[in-house]
Amino acid sequence: MLSHVVQTRSTRPMTAEPRMVIEHREALIYMICEAAELEHGLMCEYLFAAFSLKEGVDEGVSQEQAAAIQRWRSTILGVAAQEMLHLALTANLLTALGASPHLSRPNLPQPARHYPASVRLALLPFGEQALRHFMYLERPEGMDLNDAEGIAAVDGAIPIMSQEEIVPRLQDFATVGHLYRSIESGFGHLVEKLGADRVFIGPPQAQITQASFAWPQLLPIVDLDGATAAIEAIVEQGEGPRGDWRQAHFGRFRSVLDEFLSLRQADPAFEPARPVAAARVRPGERDSGGLLIGDPVTAKVADLGNVVYEVLLQVLYRLLSRIDESDAETATLADVAVGLMLKGIEPLAKVLTTLPVGPDCPGLTAGASFELFYEPDYLLPHRRAAWLLMSERLAEAAALAAHLGGAVPVLAGIGAELSRLSDQIGRSATRSEG
Repeated sequence: MLSHVVQTRSTRPMTAEPRMVIEHREALIYMICEAAELEHGLMCEYLFAAFSLKEGVDEGVSQEQAAAIQRWRSTILGVAAQEMLHLALTANLLTALGASPHLSRPNLPQPARHYPASVRLALLPFGEQALRHFMYLERPEGMDLNDAEGIAAVDGAIPIMSQEEIVPRLQDFATVGHLYRSIESGFGHLVEKLGADRVFIGPPQAQITQASFAWPQLLPIVDLDGATAAIEAIVEQGEGPRGDWRQAHFGRFRSVLDEFLSLRQADPAFEPARPVAAARVRPGERDSGGLLIGDPVTAKVADLGNVVYEVLLQVLYRLLSRIDESDAETATLADVAVGLMLKGIEPLAKVLTTLPVGPDCPGLTAGASFELFYEPDYLLPHRRAAWLLMSERLAEAAALAAHLGGAVPVLAGIGAELSRLSDQIGRSATRSEG
């Protein structure tokens, strides 16, 4: 059934894309930050699609269709988890160069021209459009594949830099793999130019390792071999141009699309996703378009979800930066981060897909917007203050969840979990004072 894809989107033999020019450390840091933003944005895209899927036969699907939906959810969440790994690896690459991790990104959909013409990110519910869009973004380097209908790339690609330019700026890259191959070349060039001991100047003990998350790829990066291994892991999991792309993200999305189209062909009325729309509570500072949530309860739940997401980023910054936390405090941060993902963001995102956008959008439900409120980053630099502020913010979120539990009962349980995590951080902050 892979012919469904081949017949509707032409491909051509893969050819290597031209490498970008990365002459200076600052340019390399800039491009790794670009990669980190992409990993972060892709993770949000995948989570939005996964959480939009229906959860059982009581939502109008057969047992066979429900089983397929569960497989698709598992596949997409698995890919999203690997994007989290990739984000952690970019943090280690940046730390190794002497910079700080980068968790900021533009809100979705991204502003025009934030990335090259061939790369656009947007929140889409599960379906053929979303899957083709994911395949386009994860396509192996050199593969020609049209993006999903409605997500056509804007015109005006950006030329590569010249060796004489000292100020970093955006360069044109065709695929995520193309970006990482250029970063890999940039590391090699800087080592030749400066020597490994002058390139890898960041403290290894500040990097995230398997002690926090059980990914074997999380190793301190102290030399060119380590940087190359980290980049290789990212590219092979994502696009797989040097391995078997059928097992990489591109191939996994292709298999999901194949099965989805097969089931849709057998039952044209089959709809695996809830009627989820990407909607925000209020217009962004730089745009006035897009759907706005008009239902007051839904708006409060959406704000609650974004506050929990905000605290997660604050926790991850402290964890990925490892500024002055002890081993025990680092373990607490990792535990709280996982708790916020599984007990906060995931259930809140699922609840949103059952709540109405508002009277102006009949029949549509909301979804997690993963909205960022601050620029450029969420790093709280002072340890004791950071821990107390994170605990305080989670306590506020827990109180709001408890209050909303009267209208949406499941939120009471979520509020209890947020309160527990707030107490966990608060106790650790208090111990640190001694």
